[in-house]
Amino acid sequence: MIRFGILGAGKIAHRFAASLAKVEGAELVAASRRTAGKAAAFLAEVPCTPGARAYGDHEALLADPEVDTIYLALPHNLHHAWALRALDAGKAVLCEKPAMLSEAEAAEVTAAARERGLLFMEAMKTRFVPLHPHVVDAVGALGPVARVHASLCNDALASYRTRDTYILGGGPGSGVLLDCGIYCASWLDELLPGEIAVERVDTAFYEGSDVYVDAHMAIGGVAAELECACDRARPRQLVVEGERGVLTVDDLHRPQHAELRIAGEPTRVLDAPYEVDDFYGEITHFCALMRAGDIESPLMPHAATCRCTRILDAIRTTW
Repeated sequence: MIRFGILGAGKIAHRFAASLAKVEGAELVAASRRTAGKAAAFLAEVPCTPGARAYGDHEALLADPEVDTIYLALPHNLHHAWALRALDAGKAVLCEKPAMLSEAEAAEVTAAARERGLLFMEAMKTRFVPLHPHVVDAVGALGPVARVHASLCNDALASYRTRDTYILGGGPGSGVLLDCGIYCASWLDELLPGEIAVERVDTAFYEGSDVYVDAHMAIGGVAAELECACDRARPRQLVVEGERGVLTVDDLHRPQHAELRIAGEPTRVLDAPYEVDDFYGEITHFCALMRAGDIESPLMPHAATCRCTRILDAIRTTW
């Protein structure tokens, strides 16, 4: 049995815990929040083992000998410090996206995991959904890729302004590029090898935080566009243009549907619903790596985590 502790049991952790309960051979045994009372309230709301421990101190959770691995769901700016502390405590780490704020942070944490022989994986769920291998195969059918446009935009700014959210505020870890742009960066990393050259970036800011980013780049000599927003609605799609046709993936951060249009051929519809939900694939994959004694994922390797942050770093240097 793989015993999980959730470090930072907030909103996203509720969905994670519900999915974890469906994974065979894994269980939630502990959670930590700012106070023990809040951690206990969280455990009362989600599936967990009888007697699951509630901690008001993250260090106390890391010291729990009955916790094998950590799901790190703290705000973005806390991932680096607490991933290192978890690894120092001998815990494997499944870290919510974006794993780190910069390539330097990602390089340090992944190196620490390798040095300690512990599994570290960024929870980039798009790579573990049933549609993913079909998308990869479809891209291969396009012939040489000429352009990739990855867009994840939501009209949510009015909602964010009325509640406490780390996306706004202007501090480290804030902004839509880290929160939504990381999904776009993951697709670009996966589909386009080679050097990253940023050509133009259009942005909008609210109280010091980026709320719209539209970055035009060349990656390995191929045209690439990364667009993300929390202040406007636009198609949430991955569009890959190749020599022979176009692939469109809907809801690129939670993909279940895509369409492949090859010149002279009928449109191919690719539908692959979740087995359980959008978290289930990444959790089952992570648990399989744990059982095998692996320290990184072949689907979301350390190099991918570092390169995704490198793409975001390159965009931010233009601001």
